[in-house]
This record gives sequence, C-alpha cells and structure tokens, in this order.
Amino acid sequence: MNAPLVFSAEVAAARQTGAPVVALESTIITHGMPYPQNVETAQTVESDIRAAGAVPATIAVMGGAIHIGLEPDALQTLAQASAVAKLSRADIAFALATGQTGATTVAATMIAAHLAGIAVFATGGIGGVHRGAQSSFDISADLTELAQTPVTVVAAGPKAILDLPKTLEVLETNGVPVITYGQDELPAFWSRDSGLPSPLRADSPDDIAAAHLMRARLNLPGGQLVANPIPANAEIPAATLAPIIARALSEADAQAISAKQVTPFLLQRIFELTNGDSLTANIALVRNNARLAARIAQKIAAR
Repeated sequence: MNAPLVFSAEVAAARQTGAPVVALESTIITHGMPYPQNVETAQTVESDIRAAGAVPATIAVMGGAIHIGLEPDALQTLAQASAVAKLSRADIAFALATGQTGATTVAATMIAAHLAGIAVFATGGIGGVHRGAQSSFDISADLTELAQTPVTVVAAGPKAILDLPKTLEVLETNGVPVITYGQDELPAFWSRDSGLPSPLRADSPDDIAAAHLMRARLNLPGGQLVANPIPANAEIPAATLAPIIARALSEADAQAISAKQVTPFLLQRIFELTNGDSLTANIALVRNNARLAARIAQKIAAR
C-alpha cells in the first residue's frame, strides 16, 4: 500500500494487538465550533470511545500525510489552525500532494479509515440531498461514498436541514443499508423522529457487526449507515426545529449561499436561532454515536 498514512502511537499499538478501533472525522474540530471548545469536545469523544473499550482514531490531513489518530500536540495544532480545507473525495488527493492542512468530512474519513483497515466510523450526521436539489443538483458526496467504501458509519441520521425522503431514496438506489438502532423510525440528527420509517432496524451491536461482516463475505461494495437516535434528554423536537430550519433556508436563498458554504451557513444560523441549543444537542449525539460505534467495533473484532 502506497497511501501516505501516519499512525498515532495508540492506533499503531491497536493494529499490532487487533484491538477495535473507531475512526473519527476532523471537520467538527475545524469547522464545527470555536477553540478551545472544539479540542475539549474532541478529547471528550475520544475518551468516550476508550471508556467503551475501543481506540479512537481522529483523522486529518497534515504535512502531506493522512494522520490516523492525532497525538495531543497535533490535535491542539489542528484545533487552532486557520484556513483549514474541508476535504471530501474530490480534493483529498490534491491537498495531500500540495501539503495543505485539511479536515476530513464523512466521505474523506471513510476513504482514510478503509485505507487504514478501520471498519467503523462515528460521526454526527451525514450529508445528503439538499432541499431544492431538483434544480441545484446539490447532493453530498457522503451518499456515493457509502455506496462504494466498506465502512460502517454510525450517525444520528441525515442532517435535518436536508431533504430526508430524497436522501433515503438515493441511499436505496445505491444499495446502502440504512439501519436504525433501537427504533422503527429514522432519526433526524437533533430529533429522534423524522416522520419516516427506517428501512431496517437493529437492537444490538452484534447484529450490526454481523451484517458488516456478511456484506464482506458476499463481496458487496459499500458500507452501511447506522442511524442512532440522539438521547431523549438531549433532543430538540422536530416540530420546534421546523420553523427555525425554514428561516435559515430562506436566509441562505436570499444571500445566494451555495455549494460547500450551504451546510456551515445553515448550522451557524440554527445555532444562533436556538440560542446554542443545537450545538449542545450536537455534542450529545456525537458522544452517543461514539459509544455505539465502539461497541460495534468490539463485536467485529471479536468475530
């Protein structure tokens, strides 16, 4: 393998012993919240994974290499860096070749995790089909990555700012299994219920691990999406969010916000309009996803 991978000491040791590893993205650090809250949250999520019996591997592009796991000083450097690129499949190779510093999105993290032999990845929510995509064609690369890269992604469902029915349709078209953990309804990021039935349901990490391994035995391309509902005490009900999301979308249209700028703009406006409650919920759901991902990784390693 010629991929420029650099492993942290902790991840390198886990690879030697066969310990379960969970990949983490880095855009939440560079584009999700300000310093020092970003590094504190990253450290908390990593600690949650260790407490659940797995090894965290936060992934980022720095110095011409993909870092699989960040040493404490590298995490601090990334958390305070400016002008960090937000990398997906289209630009990760260019960033590596030109020595840029980049944070990995869902798609780029999946690519890096697969290169590193990591089966499970925990994130907040995935991207998907944006509202109005029938004219803008704005569809996240996360969906096509799920269709081709064999990593199990644990998220709190698609982000609620998206067109959720169309997102589910694209996932179905591309053969991506969507498995909701512990309930029959698809969650919607900050909210436990989206109003949409989940295509599949699993009530144990062992079943999710078994499905991951069966896909490999069948030589099926792509991964699987595990939709893990936000804890009930941390959710923002969908009815509360609906008018807030509608206002943020209207403002984005009025300001001609497009392409990669849409999601950061919407998340920032929703943060402002909820007086910070959306960020509190975001942290809670990421931690919840990390704990479930660690349990799934343990079951895959055990099998």
